[in-house]
Amino acid sequence: MTALHQAAAAGDVQQVEDILRQSGCNANQRDLDWSRKTPLHWAAATGHTETVRMLLQHGARPCLRTEHGWTPAHSAAESGRLAVLRLLHSLHAPMDQQDCCGDTPARIAQIYGHHDCARFIKKAEVEGQAFRVMAAQRGISLDDTDEEWAAQGEEHEEEEDEEQEEISKGNNQT
Repeated sequence: MTALHQAAAAGDVQQVEDILRQSGCNANQRDLDWSRKTPLHWAAATGHTETVRMLLQHGARPCLRTEHGWTPAHSAAESGRLAVLRLLHSLHAPMDQQDCCGDTPARIAQIYGHHDCARFIKKAEVEGQAFRVMAAQRGISLDDTDEEWAAQGEEHEEEEDEEQEEISKGNNQT
């Protein structure tokens, strides 16, 4: 865990800002020891709204996912961080992305009993989908895809397809 990850998790806005101002600091660095969480995941999960805002102002991408497909919205939903969810939504962060098990942030909020968050996210999903349609019609590009995570998903699908072919070949030989 880097100093930035630790400061974000602790909600130390001043330290986060100091670290981000250093040259070469990457607001989107993934923590390989903690499921590839970014500092934004940590700040969202711990409910530090001002830290979330600071990270976003310095280029943190709210569409980046952990190794299990969680966005910062999933992290905030798990912990019941409604203020963080409101902030993410106000900045057009994706609120309806499915993780590797098919769960959206709204489902995560429901699982953990954060019904106010689940209700909010359900409305945010509809608004976000309408915004994406409008953006597409106007030619506005959105930062709503984690290319690295998507590529990993494609690799896994190819591996599964190869495994299925091997199984089929084996069944046909018997």
